[in-house]
Amino acid sequence: MGVSGSGADLPWMRLMPPSLRELAKARQFAAHHAVFQTGNPVYSIYLVTTGEVRLVRFSRNGGEVILQRSRQGFVAEASLDSQLYHCTAVASEPSDLLEFPADAFRTALHDSSDFRAAWLLQLSQELRKLRAQCERLSLHRAADRIAHYIHAEGVDGCLTLQQPRKAWAAELGLTHEALYRTLRRMQDEGLIHINGNLLRALG
Repeated sequence: MGVSGSGADLPWMRLMPPSLRELAKARQFAAHHAVFQTGNPVYSIYLVTTGEVRLVRFSRNGGEVILQRSRQGFVAEASLDSQLYHCTAVASEPSDLLEFPADAFRTALHDSSDFRAAWLLQLSQELRKLRAQCERLSLHRAADRIAHYIHAEGVDGCLTLQQPRKAWAAELGLTHEALYRTLRRMQDEGLIHINGNLLRALG
């Protein structure tokens, strides 16, 4: 089938063997729509071309724990080696994705050393992000989680937030009320400077 438009320009599309690119199927998801759910068989691998998809699990009280956010990248890469999805993927906003058959994707990784090397690099980067998130969520104070996020995800203590504050609160494991309250306190205490979506650590 192949693909045209913005998805064709993504670095991942240029790295793929032509045989796999030709199998790409364009999919569109409305905001809050599930791309796949926990327990679904892994028949496909998804590449986000526009918008955002978040990988989540739900706590016993119904709260959402965000494991991954993907923009112009794959979502739930580790599921390629599983029979069932262990998490749910939800479009955070109207999003365009490319869907690839999982079996063909595995074959391409086996046959192309360049594609396999790029995929392993992607997995290692996601692992580092996951480790940082686990470390962040182990911190008890909301201010410590915020500071950790700014330094881990920003550059030289500066971070441009790419998501709504309410979604950021969920990623930090906080209520949005606790996030707003802590941000105000940190700014009042001279620990951070906030200018719209730009946050800069001062201490």
